[in-house]
Amino acid sequence: MDLITQKKWDKAAPTFDLMAGKGAEERWEPFKRELFSAMQGNILFLALGTGLDIPFFPAGQSIQAIDISPKMLEQAEPRIADYSGDINASVMDVHNMSFEDNSFDQIFTSCTFCSVPDPINGLKSLKRVLKPGGELMMFEHTGSRYYPFKLMMDMMTLITSKIGPDMNRPTVENVTAAGFEITEVNHIFLDVVKTIKATKPAG
Repeated sequence: MDLITQKKWDKAAPTFDLMAGKGAEERWEPFKRELFSAMQGNILFLALGTGLDIPFFPAGQSIQAIDISPKMLEQAEPRIADYSGDINASVMDVHNMSFEDNSFDQIFTSCTFCSVPDPINGLKSLKRVLKPGGELMMFEHTGSRYYPFKLMMDMMTLITSKIGPDMNRPTVENVTAAGFEITEVNHIFLDVVKTIKATKPAG
């Protein structure tokens, strides 16, 4: 367990909903709902946090959720209880998950890989527990290739990484580097906010 990262997110938990911002959740809701609407089978949701994404899940699913922060999951409990399906939430580090190989049909992330300390190895861990041919479905914010946004996000990361996410991660490239096959990338806001769909090679 990465105790430094756990402590950072435990500290952020009481004010996380305020930091995430009601406006941002409303803005991205349609895109998240569309992505999550594909949920089926045995599902892993990475970094559940305080459960802000739960209202966007389709009804009646059976979801295994993890988060590195027990304080975040405590905040999520009312939303978990309100969900019209089954969410089993556990404290777990993506770099050291206890799940068996090839356990899940699908894995979903939501603004997660801006914060995973070792993103490529974190993605490799997800690939390990995903079944061959299984789907990785991501809603993420990433760095930008374009001036002046790239410079701005590099500068912002010097500050934001101390209290929360990095703002300049090359997440699409990291997914490929971890051994996934990308099937679709949709740009939602510039080249910064996007959905990424990928599969674990069947071989």
